[in-house]
Amino acid sequence: MSDALRISLIQGATRWHDPAANREYYGALISEARGSHLIMLPETFTSGFSNEAIHNAETMDGPTVAWLREQAKASNAAITGSVQLRVEGKVYNRLLFVTADGAVRHYDKRHLFRYAGEHERYAAGSERLIVDLNGWRICPLVCYDLRFPAFIRNRYDRAAQRFDYDLVLFVANWPSARRYAWQTLLRARAIENLSYCAGLNRVGNDGNNLHYAGDSAVLDFLGCPLAELGAQEQVVTVSLDRAALAAHRERFPAWMDADEFKLL
Repeated sequence: MSDALRISLIQGATRWHDPAANREYYGALISEARGSHLIMLPETFTSGFSNEAIHNAETMDGPTVAWLREQAKASNAAITGSVQLRVEGKVYNRLLFVTADGAVRHYDKRHLFRYAGEHERYAAGSERLIVDLNGWRICPLVCYDLRFPAFIRNRYDRAAQRFDYDLVLFVANWPSARRYAWQTLLRARAIENLSYCAGLNRVGNDGNNLHYAGDSAVLDFLGCPLAELGAQEQVVTVSLDRAALAAHRERFPAWMDADEFKLL
C-alpha cells in the first residue's frame, strides 16, 4: 500500500449543455494536476445538473468515456466524475472511475434529488462501489448521497480485518443556497466513518440560474480541513497520510461500538 495518496480537486465552472466544450475546458485544468494519483471532476461535468440534458445522454461507447481513458492515461492517474449515460433504455447519473490502464468502473447515483425532479427522469442505482487504488480503498459517491449516512456507513470487516474504505468522496453540483449543509455534512461523514473525506463542487452560475459557491474540501478523519477551496475556479492537490489514518483508528476505536444493521 502506498503511504500517501495524492488527490486533486478540479473545481470548475461547467459549461451548460456543451459536452465538447466541457471536455476541452476540464482537459486544460486536468493538465495542472500532474503527479496526482486521483483527479476529481464535478458531478455531470459535461452538461451541468440538468434534467433536459437527458436528451443528449451518451453511452459507454461515447466520446466522454473515451476522453476519460485518454486523460487518465496521459495523467498516469485515476479520474472520476459523473455524466448522464444511457444504458439499456435508461439514463443514469453515472459516476465513472477510470484508471491509467484504461479500466472503467462505475457507480450509478442511488439517491436522486427529488427536490429538482431528478427521480422523475433518471434511473437510480442500488449498489455502492468500492475501488482499490494503490492499496487505498475508496468509496466514490454523488452529491445528494451525502445526506444519507446509512448508505455511506464505513463498516469493519473482522474476517478480512479491514474497513470498507479509507477515503469517501463526493462529486457534486451543490447550489450555494444550501452551502452550510454541504460543509457540515462533509465533516460529519469524515468523523463518523473514521475516514478521509473529499467533496468536490462546481462554481459559477448554471442554465437554471442557480449559483454554486464551490466550497470544495478535503477533510481528515477528525473532520479537520486539509484543504478548503473558495468560490472560484481552482485546482488543488492534497496528500493523504495512511499512517495517520491507521493511528487514529487504533487510538479511537469507535468502530467497535457501531450498531449492526442491514441496508434494504
